[in-house]
Amino acid sequence: MQGIPPNPHGGQPLAPPIQPHGAAQPYPGPHGYGHPQQAPVPGQVPVQGQGPMPGQGPMPGQAPVPGQSPVTDQQRERIAHVGQQFRRVLQNVERVILGKSDVITRVLAAMCAGGHVLLLDVPGVGKTMLARSIAASIHLSFKRIQFTPDLLPLDITGNNVFNLRKKAFEFVPGPVFANLVLADEINRATPKTQAALLEVMAEGQVTVDGTTHVLPQPFLVIATMNPLEHDGTFPLPAAQLDRFTIRLSMGFPPPDAEMRMLDVHMGKDVAIQALRPVLAAEEFLGWQRLLPSIYVAESVKRHAVNVVTAMRQDPACLTPPSPRATLMWLRMAMAVAMLEGRDHVVPSDLQRTAVDVLAHRVVVSGQRSGGAYVDYVVRQVPIER
Repeated sequence: MQGIPPNPHGGQPLAPPIQPHGAAQPYPGPHGYGHPQQAPVPGQVPVQGQGPMPGQGPMPGQAPVPGQSPVTDQQRERIAHVGQQFRRVLQNVERVILGKSDVITRVLAAMCAGGHVLLLDVPGVGKTMLARSIAASIHLSFKRIQFTPDLLPLDITGNNVFNLRKKAFEFVPGPVFANLVLADEINRATPKTQAALLEVMAEGQVTVDGTTHVLPQPFLVIATMNPLEHDGTFPLPAAQLDRFTIRLSMGFPPPDAEMRMLDVHMGKDVAIQALRPVLAAEEFLGWQRLLPSIYVAESVKRHAVNVVTAMRQDPACLTPPSPRATLMWLRMAMAVAMLEGRDHVVPSDLQRTAVDVLAHRVVVSGQRSGGAYVDYVVRQVPIER
């Protein structure tokens, strides 16, 4: 198979670059964020600054030809402004969450795409603090739900309570009525309670006793989950997992970042309380409204379809990605491009987000992990001109 060409288009990488390591090995070990860059095939990818051949569209990884992209000059200015706003939010969150700029970026990109985030990791690595820091930086209302085995669905959505003075039932909103909801240790609750989040996450509304209550916008869920080998956990069903745009693992911070973390959090003042909003909730809604203006070339969409088609035709992939997964994958790539200040998606945006979006949606036979399988398939499917 041909190697995936590197991205000749400039711009800040979303995550720290990964060093080349030669030819791709089938089903590599623990995956990182991004993919190894391989040498370009001679004659296949034009050098930077070289335009497409006459009669052809833009080459993969290149900016669209002027006049071909539907993005207007005004939208380009707004997209560039979003990139500046994003950097301010990132720097503000990094005052509390140290050494995890790539994780913060991926969470913000998923939120910009209108999706929800699942953080899978051991306790104590900063998952809850990350959600609180983002809510404080964007001036969002924040609620935290601690999931336990005795938690009931009405404890999440709210309930009708009889008012003795008015002699009538009144709806008392549950903790999901907030802009950013932290579902802490979601896999410690029973499946019935986990399912209560399905309508909330998919439709942005709650139905109690036949009455529908619309949630405030923006509405975003960041759920944390302990690894399944820990005692007292319930596996999330596939329908629940599919509601999350991405699944991430924070991991442990580097030693120097952990030293700085000790200095920050052992001080007299609590670091999270010192955070001040640098972005209004309405401005964040502007991010989401601007996302559809990001240009996606036909070659980029075809590459995404080719990748999921290859998985669906592979007998080793027992549960391949659904069309909804493909849509979320493209929306995540569009969010990545917009936060970097670009008005178009390049194939490397798909490559960098594939594992986060698709790994928790696939089931692979044998001992191979979903992340390693997705990483392998994405790198093996060639990018069309």
